[in-house]
Amino acid sequence: MSISIDQATAMMDEIFAPWIRQLAMTPVAVSDTEAVLRLPASEALRHVGGVICGQVFMSAADTAMVIAISSALGGFRPMTTVSLNTSFMRPVAEGELTVTARVLRLGRSLVFGEIDIAGSDGRTAARATTTYALL
Repeated sequence: MSISIDQATAMMDEIFAPWIRQLAMTPVAVSDTEAVLRLPASEALRHVGGVICGQVFMSAADTAMVIAISSALGGFRPMTTVSLNTSFMRPVAEGELTVTARVLRLGRSLVFGEIDIAGSDGRTAARATTTYALL
């Protein structure tokens, strides 16, 4: 029941806010329970400390999870984030991020998931757990 990478790419352009589109994330893999997005390196994503700011990690996690849920549903359905709990494990100063979102449980009204965000070295930089309400 999953969507294609082309459908995920179209969703990135159609349903997300302009500032999310400015992050230039691209879907690289989609299955019926998972979505993997790439977030390219950009100086604009770093804060004064020289590392990618936490807001970027959380936005990327939320975006990837919407794609993963949509894939599990076979297409986009309106939803809202109920919770997004993020643990920042290490800073990332350079390179792209890989954002992997997995649907853990797809219920009739609630969806539970987890997201791993890795730096270009493949090491986990942040992990998030989420709950979404299907509208």
